[in-house]
Amino acid sequence: ILAVSSDYFRGMFTSGMKESHQPFVTLPFLLASELEVLIGCSYSGALPMSWQYIFELTGTALQLQYQPALSLCYNFLCQEMNPQTCLDVVSFAEAYEMAQLLEVADDFVLRHFQIVACTPKFTDLSAKKLLMYLNSNSLYVPSELVIFKAVVAWIQAKPKIRLRLAHELMKTVQFPLMTFKEFKEVRSQTMCETAQHQFRIYMPKESLVVIGGDQISEDLSSRNISRELWFGNSLRNHIGVKKALEWRKLGEMPEPARFGHEVAVLKGRLYVFGGKKYYGIDDTLNNVCRYDPCENSWECLAEMQEKRSSFSVVVFNEKIYAIGGHSDTDPTDSVERYCPSTNSWNFTSPLDLPLSGHVAKVSQGQIFITGGGNNDYLCVASLFLYHPETGSTYLANMASPRAHHCMEILGECLYVAGGVTTDDTMTIVDLLSCEVYSPVANCWTAFASLPVPHVGAGSAILEEKFYVLGGYSQEDYTDTKVVHRYDPAIQKWENMGKMPGPNNDIRASLLCLPMHLRM
Repeated sequence: ILAVSSDYFRGMFTSGMKESHQPFVTLPFLLASELEVLIGCSYSGALPMSWQYIFELTGTALQLQYQPALSLCYNFLCQEMNPQTCLDVVSFAEAYEMAQLLEVADDFVLRHFQIVACTPKFTDLSAKKLLMYLNSNSLYVPSELVIFKAVVAWIQAKPKIRLRLAHELMKTVQFPLMTFKEFKEVRSQTMCETAQHQFRIYMPKESLVVIGGDQISEDLSSRNISRELWFGNSLRNHIGVKKALEWRKLGEMPEPARFGHEVAVLKGRLYVFGGKKYYGIDDTLNNVCRYDPCENSWECLAEMQEKRSSFSVVVFNEKIYAIGGHSDTDPTDSVERYCPSTNSWNFTSPLDLPLSGHVAKVSQGQIFITGGGNNDYLCVASLFLYHPETGSTYLANMASPRAHHCMEILGECLYVAGGVTTDDTMTIVDLLSCEVYSPVANCWTAFASLPVPHVGAGSAILEEKFYVLGGYSQEDYTDTKVVHRYDPAIQKWENMGKMPGPNNDIRASLLCLPMHLRM
């Protein structure tokens, strides 16, 4: 068992070393209790772990190269990391030269910097390590004041030694980006020096990608359908409260250009389904293509059995479901399932009624579907669970009927925004009101309305915030060329700048892109 589980013991017992012939072997560096736990792990596949013992246990597993235990220890350190322990993990990973663990721990510090900077161990950081964090584009802070206070706390922990580093550390604080109220908090500090940068760059781990769609021409005379993919490479906080996404072009999808399509991400690859290639009756598509960001390549896959636009797609149990939508002229109730391993489609249980312009999302192992337009071109207010084998189960209706809206899962709740509704005269009008659904209470609650119409917009959740991208106004057919972001913490919509190109009937998703595309 020892030889199978440990490189150290395998070398000792199977390579002719003298220990392999001895009646007993002395291990003065190892406690009997530690060895007992490691041998038990080989039999049970389990380890009794807590933060009190994890570093000693991991150190021993590393020394003995005890792979079953080492894997469990690594998983514990990554998955159970919190703001109080992350800097201990950083120190441990550096001491034992565990590059992969160090990357995970550094990333955790950068993403949770505001909380980590308030822990006692923060002031024990070396100047080199602190500067590395402060200069990283992966550093997330809601305000420059957070960085200023962290720098001051670190200096004041050992002022005699660290005051000489104040000049270099304060260069990392972008004072012009502070609000007047924030700057009042720092102006009395003698260490404060004003930097000249006009924005702070922050690079999320995942990139927000927008795919296809259409837009009106500059002279307002025509509409142009797009094959383009754009991605938000970084977030930029400008002077005052102004924010913006820095957009870069990722490339183009295979012909044809399309709008009203759908996208999904499975195992790091982007799937693009159906849509319309023009504005006529026979222009609906059923083709499917897949993008691999690591290879920067596209491949064509098996076509859907039915042409679809204004439909919805979800990933559920490692399969992809195409749900409802327009099939050429009328809404359809059909649902079909794609199996990536066999590259094939098959129909599953249909919806209770034909729908298009609805939205489906997966939460807690269930498929939720909201709104849409029915066969009479009226918007519906329904929310229901769809199961591929057993069909639909209806839940509480939304406050307003809506279609061509956005819906995303944040926490365990469903956030719905934008789209259109039908008024008392059966006229289709823009809908600015937004609502959130609680599965526990089975009820909807209103939250802050959108500042402008977003019909046929893209949407995504990036770092616990709800992004709504582009769209148009149904009432005057003007384009909405801005990105709005809802932050539940402040319960407000923020303007995140302009769309990079196409903005109507687009789709958005999150992708992990290779670093060479982002530098």
